[in-house]
Amino acid sequence: MANAKQSAKRRLTMSERAQQLMLVHFPEIPEAWKWTRKTHDGFSTVPRTLPIAMQIIDAQSKGQPAGHVLFCLWARMPDHPVITIESPSTFAAEAGFLGERAVDTWRRRMKKLRELSFIITKPGPSGEFHYVMLTNPNAAVEWMRRNNKVQDGLYGRFIDRLPEIGAFSDIEALHAHWVAEEEAKKAAAAAEAAKQALSAAAPPPPPPALPTKPKRIRRAKANA
Repeated sequence: MANAKQSAKRRLTMSERAQQLMLVHFPEIPEAWKWTRKTHDGFSTVPRTLPIAMQIIDAQSKGQPAGHVLFCLWARMPDHPVITIESPSTFAAEAGFLGERAVDTWRRRMKKLRELSFIITKPGPSGEFHYVMLTNPNAAVEWMRRNNKVQDGLYGRFIDRLPEIGAFSDIEALHAHWVAEEEAKKAAAAAEAAKQALSAAAPPPPPPALPTKPKRIRRAKANA
C-alpha cells in the first residue's frame, strides 16, 4: 500500500512528461521524423545554460560575436572536455567563416572565448588552438560576473535558469574554490612574511676566517 502511494506521488521526469505530450499532440508524426539520443547516433551532451552563455559572450564581443564558435566546439565534444583541433579550417567553416581569412576570423573568436574563460588552450601541430579544453560555461559566466563583464539582465536570466536545471551547485563550488584559493594565498604570504621576519631577527653570521699562509719548511742543507 505504501509503495502504491509513493508511486502515485512520484513526479514525472521531463522526458516522461514530454512523451505524454507527444502522444497527445503529435501522435501521427512518423518515426522517421523523430530524433532521440537513445535511438540515434551523432549527438553531444551540452549544458542547458549554453544558449544564455552564448548571448552573454556575444554581448561582450560585439562586432565579432563568438557565441556560435563556442557552440560548434560543444557540438564536437566527445563527452570529454578536451578537443584536438587538427584542421582549423574545418572548424572555421562549421562556424560559418569562409574565404581566405576564414581561419584568421575563427582564431580571433577563439581568442575571445579564451579571454572570457570559456576555453583553455595549448599549442600543437595545427597552431595555437590545437588542444582545447572546454570549461564549465556556468563557471565562466560567474567569472565574467565577478569581473563586471555581464549585463544585469542577462545575468538575471542565467541565475534564474540554474535552479531549474539543478546546476546552482556549480556556482557554489566555484565560490568555494575562490575562497580556498584566497586562503592558500594568504597562508603563503604569511609564511613568507614569517620567514622574512625570522631572517631579519637572526644575528648575522660571523665573517669567514681569513686563510692562513702555510709555513714553509726549510730543508736542512746536506753536509758537504
